Amino acid sequence: MTAVLLSLAAAVCFGLMPVLVRFAFAAFAASAPAVLGTLVMQASAFVLVALAALAQGGVTLDGILPFVLAGLIAPGVSQIFITLGIRDAGSSRASVAFGMAPLFAVAIAMIFLAERPGAATLIGAVLVVAGGVALAVERDRPEHVRWIGIAFALVGALLFAIRDNLVRHVSLDTEVPALTGAAATIAAAMALTAAVALARGEMRAIPRGVVRWALPGAAVGVAYVAFFEALYRGKVSVVAPILGTESFFGVLFSALLLGSSERITRRLVAGAVLVVAGGVLIGIFR
Repeated sequence: MTAVLLSLAAAVCFGLMPVLVRFAFAAFAASAPAVLGTLVMQASAFVLVALAALAQGGVTLDGILPFVLAGLIAPGVSQIFITLGIRDAGSSRASVAFGMAPLFAVAIAMIFLAERPGAATLIGAVLVVAGGVALAVERDRPEHVRWIGIAFALVGALLFAIRDNLVRHVSLDTEVPALTGAAATIAAAMALTAAVALARGEMRAIPRGVVRWALPGAAVGVAYVAFFEALYRGKVSVVAPILGTESFFGVLFSALLLGSSERITRRLVAGAVLVVAGGVLIGIFR
């Protein structure tokens, strides 16, 4: 039961994050420093997770390398694409696109790890694809929704899927405490994002409003604490399906907190339901 509640808490926080990012972008009249904002998010999340790791105890550098490598991919590169996806597609539609990560994970596992999914997993994949089609053919979308944003969000989901398969392939059997591993993952992501922000020149003049990204970062930090603790306490087949409901929560929070600006259509809700249902099936039966 503890793993279930922790997984649900992580899903709620991950679902809330895109909405909070939309509020952060609203502080800028023109172009916002998306990569710098991502760095602030990651720094905020790191502080929270690091404090939790110190409270948990057992902090060690032994066996930490796999977490660092995983963090460079996700939330390293992936979080940059996710932030761009939210900027250009809105929180609700980006959330649905994120939910396609399980489909990408299954496809990668079939191609590179020679996995042969069962019937339930394939049905889940079909449901995810159907949800993606519902999103693609949606007509009554807001003016701020751009196709490039959906593409950014899908790249972010793909990178998460690659990260998950790499971790699965190396079979992390580790003595590293859960929150130490989470802190190492986010620290690696911060280093990569800082390098990208420097290369893009976003560190030269830091705008005052960039601090707004600390709030979605806090949501990510709580999500990572809950997610890693859930993985250490429960089976992946239990944690992954519940975490997959983050797309549903993303659409729900968008409707509640952003209202008409997101224009939540029936087709979008149907797409979110299909994606979540498919992700749950994949998570349970993969």
